Amino acid sequence: MRVSLENVSYAYAEAPVLGGDAGGVSLDLRPGETTVVIGPSGSGKSTLLRLLAGLLHPRTGAVRFDGRDMVGVPTEKRDVGVVFQSYALFPHLTVRQNIAFGLTTARYRSQGNSSTEVDRRVAETAALLALEALLDRRPTELSGGEQQRVAVARALAPRPALLLFDEPLSALDARLRRTVRADLSRLLASLGTTVLYVTHDQEEALLLADHLVVLNRGQIVQQGPPLDLYRRPADPFVATFLGEANLLPVSRRDGRPVTVLGPLSSTFEVPEGQPLLLVRPEDLILDPGGVRAGVAESRGLGPYDRVVLRLPGGPDLLAHLPPGTAPEAGAILGIGLRPGAGHLL
Repeated sequence: MRVSLENVSYAYAEAPVLGGDAGGVSLDLRPGETTVVIGPSGSGKSTLLRLLAGLLHPRTGAVRFDGRDMVGVPTEKRDVGVVFQSYALFPHLTVRQNIAFGLTTARYRSQGNSSTEVDRRVAETAALLALEALLDRRPTELSGGEQQRVAVARALAPRPALLLFDEPLSALDARLRRTVRADLSRLLASLGTTVLYVTHDQEEALLLADHLVVLNRGQIVQQGPPLDLYRRPADPFVATFLGEANLLPVSRRDGRPVTVLGPLSSTFEVPEGQPLLLVRPEDLILDPGGVRAGVAESRGLGPYDRVVLRLPGGPDLLAHLPPGTAPEAGAILGIGLRPGAGHLL
């Protein structure tokens, strides 16, 4: 299903939440892809999702499913499945009955689906989410990750044309969140369903997104393939929101662009003024002939050493160096920039 928002705005008690003075928000969800919307609290992420679900109606603009304006169409007639941060499972029902709940509606029955078809769909969906052994348990007998998988299964069982996820993993602890996130990534890639996924977690966004949308203060700041946004953000807000970042002022010396790391390659066409060079921590490398920097802090984090480097007269830099290569605080290292790295803002 092709889903679009066209110049949509929304306000709570006249306070703009989405759109506003800068104009409405327009967004196309690509059929069969996972679009992830990321942004800080209050940026309008959940409001956008609720407009698509039919839980809210826009102040201006149109919400279209396959070209049809859905404003005024109730949620139960939109062919959408919604998974919220709260699992919202029915505690008195078993896992089997919770998954089957969406398959017992009048809309689903009107499509000629029998109880046999409902049972088949429950079994099929439970298998997708590795819930077969839990079908006769009640929610209170499940872990947090299992409950969230049941919530996903309940939304998925009717095979909606559009799946909506509103920060579904934020209530889980870090270890469990990583596990469920990996399961979700595989599941969404296999389904071919149009998905909108809302989160404030940049790692989650980069892992799950086919198309990434950054929202701030009710407006879309940038959108595109996730790695494009990570490597080539449009502005400092996107650069710092999508991961750790070093933002270095760029000046000119003898006509050449220069940062605290030294002269930059001529491939950087520096405009007038004082732009910023984005250097991700993984873009800094050990270079005996590079700029001398003192180790202010060093911590091993398994896949890399997280090192804070202090430059004389310059800002501190954050580097992710190969594990075991960073000496203790007080040491002096030669630091350079990985070839081809860096992005001007």
